[in-house]
Amino acid sequence: MTFFRSFFCTLLVLLLCPACFAAEQPRIDALLNDAIARNLIAGGVVLVGSRDRVLFEKAYGKVSPLPDAQAMTVGALFDVASLTKVVATTPSILKLAEEGRLSLLDPAVKWFPEFAGRGKDAILVLNLLTHTSGLDDIPLSSANAMQSAIEGAAGQKLKGEVGNRFRYADLNFILLSELVRRATGAPLDVYSHASFYRPLGMGDTSFRPQEKARCSATISDDRVVFGEPQDHLCRQLGGVAGHAGLFSTADDLARFCRMMLAGGALEGKRVLAQRTVDQMTAPYFSRGGQVVRGLGWDISSPYSSPRGGGFSKVSFGHTGYSGSSIWIDPASDTFVILLTSRLDYKNVHEFSRLRADLSTLAALLFGLPPELGEIARFDDE
Repeated sequence: MTFFRSFFCTLLVLLLCPACFAAEQPRIDALLNDAIARNLIAGGVVLVGSRDRVLFEKAYGKVSPLPDAQAMTVGALFDVASLTKVVATTPSILKLAEEGRLSLLDPAVKWFPEFAGRGKDAILVLNLLTHTSGLDDIPLSSANAMQSAIEGAAGQKLKGEVGNRFRYADLNFILLSELVRRATGAPLDVYSHASFYRPLGMGDTSFRPQEKARCSATISDDRVVFGEPQDHLCRQLGGVAGHAGLFSTADDLARFCRMMLAGGALEGKRVLAQRTVDQMTAPYFSRGGQVVRGLGWDISSPYSSPRGGGFSKVSFGHTGYSGSSIWIDPASDTFVILLTSRLDYKNVHEFSRLRADLSTLAALLFGLPPELGEIARFDDE
């Protein structure tokens, strides 16, 4: 039965793809070229894929707004900003939980004794992952940034009810990166590379990239920068942080997305158990059910613009302030990656619309109907 399902899905893709490829390029081209013409971005890379393959990939525009900027290429390295949360920090925490080295229900005070006696007993590791800890972002000291983050978290008064109040805060993931270090003895960059990037063949993914000439630009403090984190807190933390600092390419991120769609494995290399991926992407509700998050991942919140109008309710993803986003839909076996050299950081509405329109197009042109997606998800055995 598995063979016939596989054969049927392969035949279906072969029959449908010629029509898709005839239609998709002008529509996606128009969307990205319009964003460049309106100075939302200097350029970018779009990649659409499924669990088995890359379906569409193309570069647009230039790597920066500078007069002598090079043309964008699909191999460009991008500061993926808050995608760090779901491509580095979240899977690291979940892998440690899978291995029994920590529990998502551990009180934060177990790992941060600095919290003891300071009104933080209700915060669990789970709350840090879902931004329901009651903590808000704070300025850090450049002298000892991580210690100031921990002391600042310990000292601040919690806002709202832990577990119910949703407040997106980088501080949650700054603490989680330190938790990885305390649980393993290795910093986040070392642990995530050994656990995920090396086995998944993500050779261009790292913190503190060495190949700055391959980097697309970001704008930080009115400077055009290449190869250094745009995020100020990340720079204070030395370029390796739980909330930002990762650099990657569209192809590498596609390998990560394919692993997620395949339940934790890629090309015979398993990095997470199926149950761990299921747990990571299951819905957790806050604000009385108005906000739905996975562990690290976004599902339905004020930040969900990359879901667009075509992906299912079980889809999930994340955005990055630098102009990056990922959205993954298991129901239609589709993911879409957008990486850009963002220019306009004030017009949030228009940038959100770009993300939404791209995902809507990707779902329309490449996503399997849900019933065929179910057929496609057969056991590899």
